[in-house]
Amino acid sequence: MSMDFGAPADDPKAFRNICRDRILKDLLKPDKDKETKSLWKVLIMDKFTVKIMGYACKMAEITDAGISLVEDLFKRREPMPSMDAIYFLQPLKENVIMLLSDMSGRCPLYRKAYIFFSSPIPKELVSYIKNDSSVIPRIGALREMNLEFFTIDMQGFVTDHDSALNDLYGPSEQNSKTFNDTISTMATRIATTFASLKLAKEFPCVRYRAPKGDASATTKFDMVPKWLATAVWDIVSKYKSTIPEFPQKETCELLIVDRPIDQIAPVIHEWTYDAMCHDLLEMDGTKYIYEVSKAGSEPEQKEAVLEDHDPLWLELRHAHIADASERLYEKMNNFVSKNKAAQLHSRDGGEISTRDLQKIVQALPQYSDQVEKLTLHIEIAGKINRFIREYGLRDIGQLEQDLVFGDAGAKEVISILRSKQDMSPENKLRLLIIYAIVYPEKFEGDKGEKLMQLAKLPHDDMDVIKCLRYLEGVDTKKSSRTGTFSLKFDAQKELIEKLSKGELPLKEYPSMSEPSSAAQGATQTASTAGPPQNPQPMSMRSRRTPQWAKSRTSGDSQSSDSSVLRHSSGEFKRLGNRIFVFMIGGATRSELRTVHKLTMKMKREIVLGSSSIDDPPQFISVKTQSVLRLSIRSHWIAEIQPAMFMQQLCHVQKLKSIGSAANK
Repeated sequence: MSMDFGAPADDPKAFRNICRDRILKDLLKPDKDKETKSLWKVLIMDKFTVKIMGYACKMAEITDAGISLVEDLFKRREPMPSMDAIYFLQPLKENVIMLLSDMSGRCPLYRKAYIFFSSPIPKELVSYIKNDSSVIPRIGALREMNLEFFTIDMQGFVTDHDSALNDLYGPSEQNSKTFNDTISTMATRIATTFASLKLAKEFPCVRYRAPKGDASATTKFDMVPKWLATAVWDIVSKYKSTIPEFPQKETCELLIVDRPIDQIAPVIHEWTYDAMCHDLLEMDGTKYIYEVSKAGSEPEQKEAVLEDHDPLWLELRHAHIADASERLYEKMNNFVSKNKAAQLHSRDGGEISTRDLQKIVQALPQYSDQVEKLTLHIEIAGKINRFIREYGLRDIGQLEQDLVFGDAGAKEVISILRSKQDMSPENKLRLLIIYAIVYPEKFEGDKGEKLMQLAKLPHDDMDVIKCLRYLEGVDTKKSSRTGTFSLKFDAQKELIEKLSKGELPLKEYPSMSEPSSAAQGATQTASTAGPPQNPQPMSMRSRRTPQWAKSRTSGDSQSSDSSVLRHSSGEFKRLGNRIFVFMIGGATRSELRTVHKLTMKMKREIVLGSSSIDDPPQFISVKTQSVLRLSIRSHWIAEIQPAMFMQQLCHVQKLKSIGSAANK
């Protein structure tokens, strides 16, 4: 008897799997057609490419591909003249110098070097390699892999620009080296995603968020999406002549946007299992540290990785925390009810605990992996639910959503600040940020001052909230016909749907070229439903019940949501052309979840890219704190863009127990 954990994410056509296969088959087996294919090799990487490898592949997969040793390019290494070496490097001069040092002279470190660069190599570096006559005979391959991004999800990647807000939106000149370098490297890494899709390379129709308002009032911040789009377009256009079999016409769509499209996402509490893990637990990326009790000895500390290789994580990550808890409880009871040995270790037929499950692992070793996974997630869900109760997040989350939907105002905010004296400063700040976005007029004069005094926030936090009065461009309205409140947050979902239907206005989102019919081949058939007639004004952010104990029969579709990747691999065969969305300045986990849901809805694989995925560890970084100190200077605040400022506010707060995850 086995437990139903759902299907693993093994579809060969999924974005992340294509990238992984390129590494395992093309990079790690460069001589697969030769007689030497059975020989073990050494893999040498720099600090950046080792991260690319780490996100795409597991160590066991690398070993299975014939790699016996993984080395750091810049660390001292033992000579292995009888072995071949695979170099996976960024095309940087310092890397090429180290490479030539390894392979030149009478006694090279390795027999042959198979060299792969993560992005196009400059001509001057190619000449630099050719000029060393002793190295040329020892090179088995010299190729451009065009893999210079981190695949953080089956349908998500980042370019590793955690400080993009500071570098692109900070108080620096447009021609500054940092600004230009960031645009250049970000564009290069985005472009490599389209060259990385083996046998189906993509040439994107590139669109971007246009500056709003009068051109005379346009700031450099408004121009960032256009400048990035221009840089990406220049690179992918060159691919047509430099990469064999690269498409000559657009085959997919790329939409470049930045944080101003959704100002609420970075601060509102998100109630999915994935978001709450990163919001409430102390995690290092995808790693979670926990303790396992040992009979007669000290608890053992273990490390779990919450990612696509865990089928139970795949099943639960996009579910509401209440629904995830129910599913785990059902799985546990189902396992116990169908296994007599497990029943013997339960407490007289009562509820089984995680300690009981640990005993079951010892009694039933054939189920150890499955039971350990179940035990892990039961512990995580239990801890999250405990934090929800201790922090009073149920009431806080409800008020946040009521504010967004126009169902609450000053009275309710004042009431909760008075009644919940133990509310953490972080949660008070997040609540007031949302309130200031929705009702900016409530912070005029001394109104905001009195509210902040009631919240008893530190002086620095009070200054942060005061700065919110400079925010502009929040698209809010009240219907004169019904009085229904409407907020244009959650714009990512709307933009993707309009793009898929061919309804995204070119004036607001211009294209770098006229999109070909191939790029929108699936657009007209992806969704046959037209816009509703006379739609009622409503928020484009889905209301999520922030109730931790919620029935699975709730009308909230999130409760029954499961990963798109749980569907059979054949499902992808019916999908239309891909849509890529790139978020400058950091994406949220709710936005990553949105692309999974829309993929199945529209029958098109949607890939979310960003400069970073914003998790709590990033929010407390020293760099973002310095960004905030710079941003609140009076001479610069007048130019700052609303959502970028919002993002900085979110980042700078020390969210030790409560992170920032969007609620959609």
